[in-house]
Amino acid sequence: MPDLDATTRRRRKRLADERAEARVYRDLASRRSSEDEREILLGLAEAEERHAAHWQALLGDEVGPAARGDVRLRLLALLARRFGSVFVLALAQRAEGRASQDAAADVDTTPAMVADERVHAEVVRGLAARGREQASGTFRAAVFGANDGLVSNLALVLGVSGGGVGAGTVLLTGLAGLLSGALSMGAGEYISVRSQRELLAASAPDPASRRVVPDLDIEANELALVYRARGMSTEDAQRQAEAVLRGTDARPDPVPDTRHEVVGTGLGAAVSSFAFFASGAAIPVLPFLVGLEGPPALVAAMVLVGLGLLLTGATVGVLSGGPPLRRGLRQLAIGAGAAALTYLLGLLVGGMVG
Repeated sequence: MPDLDATTRRRRKRLADERAEARVYRDLASRRSSEDEREILLGLAEAEERHAAHWQALLGDEVGPAARGDVRLRLLALLARRFGSVFVLALAQRAEGRASQDAAADVDTTPAMVADERVHAEVVRGLAARGREQASGTFRAAVFGANDGLVSNLALVLGVSGGGVGAGTVLLTGLAGLLSGALSMGAGEYISVRSQRELLAASAPDPASRRVVPDLDIEANELALVYRARGMSTEDAQRQAEAVLRGTDARPDPVPDTRHEVVGTGLGAAVSSFAFFASGAAIPVLPFLVGLEGPPALVAAMVLVGLGLLLTGATVGVLSGGPPLRRGLRQLAIGAGAAALTYLLGLLVGGMVG
């Protein structure tokens, strides 16, 4: 028979974690503007409270004082109260993934609770996906801008330094790279997003097509072809067309809703890309701005950029539901490789010119 004290401690921890998860969902719900999302989050909170009641019943008189949940859940609850953003939902998605694994491994967890936790993970994944889609355009521009600023300007600074020029020239080159790169990134993102939105608009269903539905030849209509052209199978397209034709008085839209992934606005992506590129590109220049020269300045620049790459990679990892450390190390390795290659080329070209 397992040690009673160990069992009690485990059950108390599970109780505290379930209560903490319920608080996270209630705090997230209080900050959502969508009534639908609030109801979903409150439903998750009620489920976690039901799980908490299970552990409280098992503990009985051993329930003891209210314990604090896992430190990650407490941090998540704090973030939920302050922000309630997609970032918190992404963290909650990872927390639910861990919770489902813990539930499956706990002998006191019922099969229904294990199933609940797995479903909760999918619900949170769906909510996080909504937020990721809404923020995808601006977030993509911000991440790419920061990463490009860090890597390209560090590579530029290292390449010029490898050529043997003075600190003043390195500083001027770095500042020129910052400004030119930020302007180029901002303009490029604006054009890219505007072009993408125009392409999506050209592929969107024509709203005027709904007006012709009542006039279609029911015996030989081509409405099903519309659905097939937009990806439906022959059988599904035929069923959908027949359903539309049976309710033509309601003037339904004869084409399915095929909203594409949100790409953001051109201006928003441009501003985001400009600002984050400039922020990233300023980091390699900072040591030279404060008066450092030679190897100490280069080492300081590489350390600062390395930390920046780890941060951007970890942020992408969190928001994508992946392991933050692995994503950060991947970003660091790619950036370090690019910078090292540029520095070696600078040494080579400097030696040839010299």
